[in-house]
Amino acid sequence: MSEDDIFEEFARDGVVLEKLEHAAVYTVEESAAIHEALPAAHTKNLFLKDKQGGFWLVTLPSERRADLKAFAARLGAGKFSFGKPEDMERLLRVSPGAVTPLAAANAAGEVNVVFDAAFREAERIAVHPLRNTATIALPFAALESWLSGKGVATQVVVLP
Repeated sequence: MSEDDIFEEFARDGVVLEKLEHAAVYTVEESAAIHEALPAAHTKNLFLKDKQGGFWLVTLPSERRADLKAFAARLGAGKFSFGKPEDMERLLRVSPGAVTPLAAANAAGEVNVVFDAAFREAERIAVHPLRNTATIALPFAALESWLSGKGVATQVVVLP
């Protein structure tokens, strides 16, 4: 899927989203100005691989510390390591720095998608639209519904 395809589908479904163009960002720290300019629950997205070779996309609030050992235990994944950029590009069709739950539509059934339960309490979730030079904010329920419509099963859990 392309960014234009995604926007067209959200528009067709009546999903209101806000888009902010910005300079490329690669870390949560670099995105502080974006957080101020685009009110929403901003994300930290981790592309992971488990000991059995399965791939995971774990999305948590941007301010949270990522504890891979605790995440793996909570999700029953054994042990996590970061996925390789070439696997990310092959499966999600995005490059490092642009990881987003929207990219899971390119890998339905091949990547386990997990959201922290905190997003259910937020009015909007902020994610990249397949590139790290823009951020969009939309209702979390709309994102979940769209992913489901693409055949992407998601889990929403309380991450440690």
